[in-house]
Amino acid sequence: MSPRMRRRIAISVAATSMSVMLAGCGMLNAAESSDDASPAKGDDITVGLLLPEKANTRYEQFDYPIFKTKVESLTDKKGKVEYANAEADAGKQASQMQQMIDDKVDVIVLDAVDAKAIADGVQKAKDAGIPVIAYDRLAEGPIDAYISFDNALVGEVQGRSLLASLGDDLSITDKIVMMNGSSTDPNAKQFKAGALSELKGKVTIAKSYDTKDWKPENAQANMTEAINAIGADNIAAVYSANDGMAGGIVKALRAAGVTDLPAITGQDAELAAVQRIISGEQYMSVYKSYPDEAESAAEMAVAKVQGRDIQFDALTRDRVDSPTTKDIPAQLVPVVELTKDNVQDTVIADEIYEVADICTAEYKAACAAIKLK
Repeated sequence: MSPRMRRRIAISVAATSMSVMLAGCGMLNAAESSDDASPAKGDDITVGLLLPEKANTRYEQFDYPIFKTKVESLTDKKGKVEYANAEADAGKQASQMQQMIDDKVDVIVLDAVDAKAIADGVQKAKDAGIPVIAYDRLAEGPIDAYISFDNALVGEVQGRSLLASLGDDLSITDKIVMMNGSSTDPNAKQFKAGALSELKGKVTIAKSYDTKDWKPENAQANMTEAINAIGADNIAAVYSANDGMAGGIVKALRAAGVTDLPAITGQDAELAAVQRIISGEQYMSVYKSYPDEAESAAEMAVAKVQGRDIQFDALTRDRVDSPTTKDIPAQLVPVVELTKDNVQDTVIADEIYEVADICTAEYKAACAAIKLK
């Protein structure tokens, strides 16, 4: 049984126990709802899903199909998902959101390209009576709920792992390059803050970049600049906020003639990154269970539309603040450090990839070395 299945069983048992207790207290009544709940609807609903880009393969490969399948299963296949991807264009996403408002979807699940720029669209949805759930990135404006991974923890895990890669010889003189995410993404700021909480005072941040649009080619250009400024042999490790950028960093180091790569971090457990990890080109990634996040977001959206307040409240027991809105109901999903030692227990066990996906001809020897077969 996979860890994800074990978690889901535990959640199911907890939810059942909660339902029994609430029923015993006379609280479990589908007709009861809070004053600010959406009007209760049946299964014939439309959920708008706005995702930010395609450079990170997770959105098209995992988030959208998992979310869509979950909405269908929760609505006896009567509910549908209206989907749009902004391809890293904030203006395009604003137009897509306006189209969903015009189409009168029942709820919008939004992963913002630019958290601040989309606030006007969130307000327009609110004015039209359409709830907006921020997904993965905390958008500004009157958001009804938020679901994401614990972003500060992501950065902390990356920072601790980077320090561990330097071993017992760790020194404040060790020079680190930080390749952070886009300045328009609030998650990037949290990843960076989490990482710095671990790195400050223990290593020297020789160069730090906020990478436009999270693009690997921009990370590659930044890394080339860092190599020229610091010297390839003087770079002890590289903090990369995600896997796509880690790929660009590897290209820059290889182009500079580096054969013994420094430790490089990542995030998202992309297939190419998992292959780099088992072959030693990338030290680690942060594995985030996209099924858990996407399925929980679908449950939140359907519960919100159908006025199932008890279920919705059970899914949003955390609270977060954005620059514009305080005390937003939220769910923060835990994360796991991914190294070559736990590939089998994470992305394989959770059926994100099959061994055959990872262990292609180029990586068969590396897979054999860690007994991944």
